Amino acid sequence: MAFDFKKEYREFYLPKGAPELVTVPAMNYIAVRGRGDPNEEGGAYKQAIGVLYAVAYTLRMSGRSGRNIEGFFDYVVPPLEGFWRQEGREKFDNRDKAAFLWTSVIRLPDFVTEADFAWAVETASQKKDLDCSAAEFLTVEEGLCVQMMHVGSYDSEARSIALMDGFLAEKGYAVDLSHLRLHHEIYLSDARRVPPERRKTVIRQPVRKI
Repeated sequence: MAFDFKKEYREFYLPKGAPELVTVPAMNYIAVRGRGDPNEEGGAYKQAIGVLYAVAYTLRMSGRSGRNIEGFFDYVVPPLEGFWRQEGREKFDNRDKAAFLWTSVIRLPDFVTEADFAWAVETASQKKDLDCSAAEFLTVEEGLCVQMMHVGSYDSEARSIALMDGFLAEKGYAVDLSHLRLHHEIYLSDARRVPPERRKTVIRQPVRKI
């Protein structure tokens, strides 16, 4: 059976529907950076997602292309994720979508090296007739964070963020957003198939002890 990151690392992908603290170790990602409203039809965000999946599936099927990656094992491509920020704001406001600076990502298995990654970017560009040069190999260590499972539309995330803020205040912590420590979302539902009120999204924010 293929290795499924969501099932093997439930503490990071399947949290409870109530706030909790978690320490997140370093993870490697395929990443594409951009700015602006992710809902813009044909915009940079949707193009970035196309690049992410092209590279992700090229790595997943690397053996069929003659690339023998050391330590490779069969796995399910992890879900789409996003790191989000807005310049000059201490609190994340998902209503102001035009102000978003985003890094859209898909997690990489640890056996994927930067050389393997470079091969996948080049191969995906050629086979998919798609410019994948914006993709980068990114390592992020989030450290201490608060997270919870949000069920509902992306526009209703403010209610979950408010619950997380209240939880932190009771525990003696505060959100610690910066240009290095970012609001993080993991999209467990396919927005093309799941209605907004049923979508599941992991919301995670970095914190510090007061």
